[in-house]
Amino acid sequence: MKTTSFHISSELVPQHLDAPAGELESYIMTSCKTQLARLLEDLGLGQYYRKKIQLRKILEIDEKTLIDEPGNQKSDLPWYFLRKLVMVNVTARNVKCTSVCNSCNDNTSGNAKLSFENLFNSTNTDDKVNSLDIITALFLCSDGFLQQEIALKMSMCQFSVPLLLPNCDTNQCTLMLWAMRDIVKKYRPQSLSESKGFIEDRIVLSELPMISFVRLGECSLSKSEILNKLLSNSQQYHDTFVHYNMECGDSPRRTSNGLTEITWYLPGGKANIDIVSQPVAVANLRGDIASFQTQYSFLCQTSAAIFVFFDHLDSESELSLLTNQQHKAQIFLVGNNVSKHNSTDSLKKLVQTMGLTKTNIIIKTKQRNDADFVKSLRQTVRDVVRNSKMKMTIEQMADIAHELGILVDEESPECQTAKTNAEAITAEIQHIHRFKEDQLPQQGEIWKELTWLEKEEFRLQHIGSENIQDYKSELQKRKKELRKKQNSYEMSTAMTCFINAISSPGTKRFYFLKWMRMNLDNLSRIKLSELQEKYKEKCKNSENKKEINEIDRQISNSSLGTEHFFREMGQIYEASLSLPQTDPARQQLQHLPKLLLDGFPLELVDGDASNIPLRWVSDVLSQLSDLVSPNRKILVVTVLGVQSTGKSTLLNTMFGVQFAVSSGRCTRGAFMLLIKINEDMKKVLNCDFMLIIDTEGLKSPELAQLDNSFEHDNELATLVVGLSDVTIVNITMENSTEMKNILQIVVHAFLRMKEVGKKPKCVFVHQNVSDVSAHEKNLRNRKLLLEQLNETTQAAARMEKKEENKSFTDVMEYSPDTGNWYIPGLWNGNPPMAPVSVGYSEAVYELKKNIIQLLGNCESSANDIMEFKEWVTSLWTAVKHENFIFSFRNSLVADAYTSLCAELDKWEWEFKKEMYTWVTNAETRISNFGTIAVKSESSDINEFLKCLKSEASTLLSTWEKKFLENLTLS
Repeated sequence: MKTTSFHISSELVPQHLDAPAGELESYIMTSCKTQLARLLEDLGLGQYYRKKIQLRKILEIDEKTLIDEPGNQKSDLPWYFLRKLVMVNVTARNVKCTSVCNSCNDNTSGNAKLSFENLFNSTNTDDKVNSLDIITALFLCSDGFLQQEIALKMSMCQFSVPLLLPNCDTNQCTLMLWAMRDIVKKYRPQSLSESKGFIEDRIVLSELPMISFVRLGECSLSKSEILNKLLSNSQQYHDTFVHYNMECGDSPRRTSNGLTEITWYLPGGKANIDIVSQPVAVANLRGDIASFQTQYSFLCQTSAAIFVFFDHLDSESELSLLTNQQHKAQIFLVGNNVSKHNSTDSLKKLVQTMGLTKTNIIIKTKQRNDADFVKSLRQTVRDVVRNSKMKMTIEQMADIAHELGILVDEESPECQTAKTNAEAITAEIQHIHRFKEDQLPQQGEIWKELTWLEKEEFRLQHIGSENIQDYKSELQKRKKELRKKQNSYEMSTAMTCFINAISSPGTKRFYFLKWMRMNLDNLSRIKLSELQEKYKEKCKNSENKKEINEIDRQISNSSLGTEHFFREMGQIYEASLSLPQTDPARQQLQHLPKLLLDGFPLELVDGDASNIPLRWVSDVLSQLSDLVSPNRKILVVTVLGVQSTGKSTLLNTMFGVQFAVSSGRCTRGAFMLLIKINEDMKKVLNCDFMLIIDTEGLKSPELAQLDNSFEHDNELATLVVGLSDVTIVNITMENSTEMKNILQIVVHAFLRMKEVGKKPKCVFVHQNVSDVSAHEKNLRNRKLLLEQLNETTQAAARMEKKEENKSFTDVMEYSPDTGNWYIPGLWNGNPPMAPVSVGYSEAVYELKKNIIQLLGNCESSANDIMEFKEWVTSLWTAVKHENFIFSFRNSLVADAYTSLCAELDKWEWEFKKEMYTWVTNAETRISNFGTIAVKSESSDINEFLKCLKSEASTLLSTWEKKFLENLTLS
């Protein structure tokens, strides 16, 4: 097995050291082994080298959340980097202590005394830390789940991520396969540009060619800076790789030599913008390959091409290193002719030995500027990608890593056991719809019918002429029969495996859930892609209506995630409440509160059935209360918005959480996630936890075609706003009317429901607005919005006989001046190569600080977990009682409907009164027919009846015309 040697920067070796080669090597190895410990001590991470940092710690809200300062000592730098990275801020790598910044400012101030001696001395870099060292240290000190989060957010920032992570204490490096498993990329190769198709795949499973860049000996060219130029077009330059001329890039690397980073160039299907027309992975080895032969060997066997940067090739060992490797990759030599030591003889010898051609040698001459040099390098890369047959997934690279003695990060027993358990469930899934019917039967039609019965029990919309008690008894009977039917099902194989796996101890449980989520996402993505292709084909022929409808139904049912398994558990549990207390089915939720505590979203509202399994949710919250100390207080933040407005992305960026954001997911409803408040912030917020509720998009096209679409959205909105202390209303210009309609219904519902006793705070977030004058220019729009909401509040108050409510702000706390936030677009440039905009990240950070301040100013104290449980129950019960207001688009329509009903009642009464008078008169005339008193009447009975019918018909026609005229006027 080859061992990895490590290159020590000359700055780290004492200049006076004058010793034989063997002693020097011994000194270097001793120094190297302690280098990591020294760095971790400087960064304040020493305690986390063995006891790893957990994701839970990073999600905590502490006092530093409100402070955007890097700190004045080195131990603040890793946490500052993580805070920035979790909020996907592309400036995260620009980390230096404020003491360094201040000293730089002092040196450049106008008052500083001019010293010609100091002008030519380099700035002291002792107080600066290279960002690559911080990244390496954090990966070494983080658990697998935090590593995944770091890699995912780095990828969103378009930073390179570690492929091979070095550890100079153990002389080992690790393939970071697990860390990259969460990264999903979308792109459009040139072959799909006409059809507007795209590929979406988990990056470690994507079979791509890899181009690697390495350095041999000294090199005056900045390899990483050239790489950044190579991967960026002229309109969208971005520093993917850290290089010397970046902030802190000139600091000596202490532990990150040997780090092999990877990034991906992914085309968008636009010939004038794409640098390469096909997707390609790009790897970059830090340090000299002579010192990191294991990493170099790995790259030689996994890459389609390797570009070796050098200044001179004089040493035999350097030449043999290039010629003795088992090369599967093409070798390209990239030299700099500026060097005085460059030897053409050595280069000729190497070219002849390796059988290289002219195209394999790229030389930077004095007459060639950077732009031309990068252009020729880019053309070589294009040729390699276009002609290469060498493609490999990162997952396949694990086999080569094993052969070379490289560790693989996901080979811990917990991870592998969890993977096996997850694959035992997901490997059997062929058709998602059938799988749900066979293995998850309790949440389908049975649960939807139970939902309908529950609401009908409160609303009595279909009672007809039946007796109320008899009708309610019948509903109760049908509910019991459905629960009995649920209990008659034996637990499916998939659910048995799932429940057994989540009953494992902590780490195994979370590995299992992560594997399940990734496997199910992969499966849903594949099935959805296949169905969308079928749908596209069938839509070309308008005669395929029946088949199109069937595919459309399958697309709606193609979503399958861990929430479906938890939903099934909920139904098994609720059905089992009629069983004895000791029954195993009643013991299945004991692990769920721990998931909430570790940042795992749990379903609150099942959007498919539009219902909350109340006993299930209540008991989960009760167990959560038992798990933490008694009387723990929580505050609730909710986001609400129309579909595809970036609600989940907003929450994920704001709090560093992971709500599902994929556009392919069809799941609906609301999900809750718990974030711990750090001790230093508990006094500020007067609470222990923050509960974040994410709602699936309202006004979805999929629901719009259903009769009860208004009802579904309005119920969900009323519930989550009623539960929250702060509601973020996420809107864009295109859907502001839709959100206004929903808010009107929420206000109206609050006025109707006695149970809503609190006054939630409301914040409007306007997405995709980057204009600096947006707040000032939209003053009239904000004023108009408030006037409209006031008008509808007054209309609702009149209807509900609660006219003390004069304005929207009487029901929800909202300020037009401070309650509106304008956030620029998410991406800085054109995806898929665009990083997240720093403007977006900074605006969301400011919003986060404002929301925390709003929560701190809450007049009412936070509820404890048990009080929140009771609040969910009472509020949902109140929502189920409502059968009138939720069926309207907005409260003005409801007011108009009520007014029309009142007018109709009036017209009906007048009509009945006149008809009654006419009928009474006609009866009198019929009774007197033929008598002396009515001699003027026709003596022919038939003529008389004909006359009466004509009169009745004329009267009815007159009233019909009158009704139509009144309706038109209304």
